[in-house]
Amino acid sequence: MRVTLPHDLPREEVRRRLHDHAHEIGEFFPPGLAKVTTAWRGEDRLDIAAEVMGMTIPGGVDIGEGHVVIEMDLPMLLSVMKGPLEAAVKKEGQRLLAP
Repeated sequence: MRVTLPHDLPREEVRRRLHDHAHEIGEFFPPGLAKVTTAWRGEDRLDIAAEVMGMTIPGGVDIGEGHVVIEMDLPMLLSVMKGPLEAAVKKEGQRLLAP
């Protein structure tokens, strides 16, 4: 799953907002479904690991000039959640980037 969110913010501001709100990424998933951990790998890459139903789903957030890309490697078993999860990522991602 790959979601690109456009923005018109300086990279530094996007980094600050993601640092301030990284703990909220778990809210992208339905309540109680996932345990999410995050770790910064460089200034513009936030690694994400979501534990869902005993499976670990890797992913990350890449900060670009004018956009943020959120990717998660959904296993086949969870591919039925792709649509709702993409919608949640778009909604919550836009909220995190909003002023």
